[in-house]
Amino acid sequence: MTKSGEAIWTRCDDGPSTHLEAGRARGESGVAVLRMQFSRVAHFKPAPQQHLVFLQLSPYLQLDCRVGGSRLRHEATTATMAICPAGCDCSAESSAHADLLVVAVNPSRLTLAAAEGSAIAARLRERLVGYDQTLLNIANVLAKQHATEYQSGLRLWNEAATGFINRLVLAHTWIPPESSRGSLGLPALKKIRDYVHAHLAEPIEVNDLASLAGRSPFHFTRVFARSTGVTPYRYVVHLRLRAAIERIQRGMSLAEVAADTGFSDQSHLSRWVRRVHGLTPSQLA
Repeated sequence: MTKSGEAIWTRCDDGPSTHLEAGRARGESGVAVLRMQFSRVAHFKPAPQQHLVFLQLSPYLQLDCRVGGSRLRHEATTATMAICPAGCDCSAESSAHADLLVVAVNPSRLTLAAAEGSAIAARLRERLVGYDQTLLNIANVLAKQHATEYQSGLRLWNEAATGFINRLVLAHTWIPPESSRGSLGLPALKKIRDYVHAHLAEPIEVNDLASLAGRSPFHFTRVFARSTGVTPYRYVVHLRLRAAIERIQRGMSLAEVAADTGFSDQSHLSRWVRRVHGLTPSQLA
């Protein structure tokens, strides 16, 4: 398969398999967007690193959709959606020319957003059909930003990508009735989050976080990554960056912000801002 967010493997209208390039901005927003059209049949098999969300732009179609082992023949209008979780095979047969927005979402970003929203262990639902105008509106913003080569700036793209993922968590996930033995509980995550916020300017070791969760460092690292979608180190960086951006937007100098949030210096902070957001710190101000 292809790298996460860069392409979607498809077969359209009974033709050969094709790579369809998807628009993805610089940085680590975890979202890519593609507008695609097909006349009769489309087959998708997302990579393990991609959830796929399909949003219909056509005013009316009769569709025969399959997601995993489920199948449904139905009438669809603009804003009709389907969700194909990562690694799940799916296809669609259409009565007429179909026009779709396809949004690929990195599962790790969804898992992190769920954990941050106190929905730790949430899983994306398979959906053969649904309606979500909010998701369509955000997807249209992403598509427009890509089509105009991000003329409105990457800050808008990142905000839209975050909004899209948060909407998925809010409206299209479910939480298993019993948490897995191999996952971190919400109380433990809150303890860790509070500890990091209280010690932002200080070195934070995995051993310290593991003791808060009552686990050995080795076991904690695996369980934490499974529960939040990121390693403990990247989670600490995530919280440091979020705190740093809040301070930058309040007008603090980069040197002050770096010292206040645990980055070694302003260059170190700037590198992380560019890597994650695709922007310079001044563009976030």
